[in-house]
Amino acid sequence: MQEKLQTPVIIVNFKTYSEATGRNAVELAKKAEKVSNETKVSIIVAPQFADISAVAEAVKIPVFAQHIDSIRPGSYTGHVLADSVKEAGAKGTLINHSEKQLKLSEIDEIIGITREKGLASVVCANNPNISVAAAALKPDIIAIEPPELIGTGIPVSKAKPEVVTNTIKRVREVNPKVTILCGAGISHGEDVAVALKLGTQGVLVASGVVKAKDPYKILREFAEATKT
Repeated sequence: MQEKLQTPVIIVNFKTYSEATGRNAVELAKKAEKVSNETKVSIIVAPQFADISAVAEAVKIPVFAQHIDSIRPGSYTGHVLADSVKEAGAKGTLINHSEKQLKLSEIDEIIGITREKGLASVVCANNPNISVAAAALKPDIIAIEPPELIGTGIPVSKAKPEVVTNTIKRVREVNPKVTILCGAGISHGEDVAVALKLGTQGVLVASGVVKAKDPYKILREFAEATKT
């Protein structure tokens, strides 16, 4: 990774929600940038591939891809090349999101590619064993996300706090330096505060922000909660 990641950090995954597609992606990214500038809290946005360039041109906060494939330049129709997302303006990528799961060997290959290209790597892990295995591959960030809580509004920090604390303990034994985030169901500032209290260094959010009636207000609440 080229730049040192500031923590606590909030990563907003735009997924493929219509509220964060095309022009809407640019507008949402601008709101995230406004909150980041006002609160001095690090916020990263992860739009769809087709929107990376437009978003990266519109804002100065870091833009991440939602995925890249474990490929090098060549004949791979329909795949996502690291060089392509970097050229578009991405500073990093999500890897192994529960909606785009990969084999461990692929995760390892992709982390290697991100190192070569100077991109940050955020490996999503849906249980403690995968978190530990991923930590051993030395990504920049691990995001703990039980899939059964994603999009439910029930935060992992409340529903399964022991998942967070136990995973952090095990991950730190393998990789003391990796940044650990908490994801799934984060929808209130209180959820962010609890996640940090449990020992994480930030959150990975999606629908809680993207589908909110007032994304700016919610993001501002999240950012303020990182300071409590």
